[in-house]
Amino acid sequence: MITASELAAALDDVVLLDVRWQLGGPPGHGEYLKGHIPGAVFVDLDTELAAHGAPTDGRHPLPSLAMLQASARRWGVRADRPVVIYDGAGNLAAARAWWLLRWAGVPDVRLLDGALPAWEGPLDTDNVMPVPSDIELEGNALPTLALGDVAAFAESNVLLDARAGERYRGEVEPIDPKAGHIPGAESAPTTENLAEDGRFRSAEELRERFAALGADGSRPVGVYCGSGVTAAHEIAALAIAGVDAALYAGSWSQWSNHDDLPVATGAG
Repeated sequence: MITASELAAALDDVVLLDVRWQLGGPPGHGEYLKGHIPGAVFVDLDTELAAHGAPTDGRHPLPSLAMLQASARRWGVRADRPVVIYDGAGNLAAARAWWLLRWAGVPDVRLLDGALPAWEGPLDTDNVMPVPSDIELEGNALPTLALGDVAAFAESNVLLDARAGERYRGEVEPIDPKAGHIPGAESAPTTENLAEDGRFRSAEELRERFAALGADGSRPVGVYCGSGVTAAHEIAALAIAGVDAALYAGSWSQWSNHDDLPVATGAG
């Protein structure tokens, strides 16, 4: 994390990324042009932070390393400068870029705690186009779960479902073809990682929250959500609590598109 006051003091010395996005719109670039933190480069989640394929791949599969490297170079990301990322509220979208750049081996990547609402300085309306970098990304610096690994993982480890509780229980499903959750997963809505002001809860509060779900660091932890976006936010919260976790990027949007995979409903 980095606070807004810390960012203001270091604004000229960081690569700043604006990842405003929400499912169903409005388009984030328009919001970016209405006002963004000075120097921030707009990042398009759908085209730069995700690949696209068949429904059985999920809605937001991870981009290839080559695709991510091309995007990171456009953003001006360099190995010798910290990267700070934010979105319009809560960092639920920004965490996807945070996770990807850390997965790719970028050494210093942070989220602006509280996201854009925490910023008290001026806003710019220009379309920032930085000098491209020549950064070389490596990949695989963070753990992931593939579709074929998830069922066995959930049997003996801790698998957290970061979606809203009603989607986990199967009471509603507005997007994907089946309602419910992966058998063995625990409900852990990512919105509960945040305080009322949109900042992350304290490390102590998050440790208590995740320990109650079995994620106390004694067993491997995996996280999924609807399409692998807000699950990255849960991994950030777990990192604050001192717990490492693997991302199942295909998430429910992939699992629910495979007719041969089981679905559980209800509270557990």
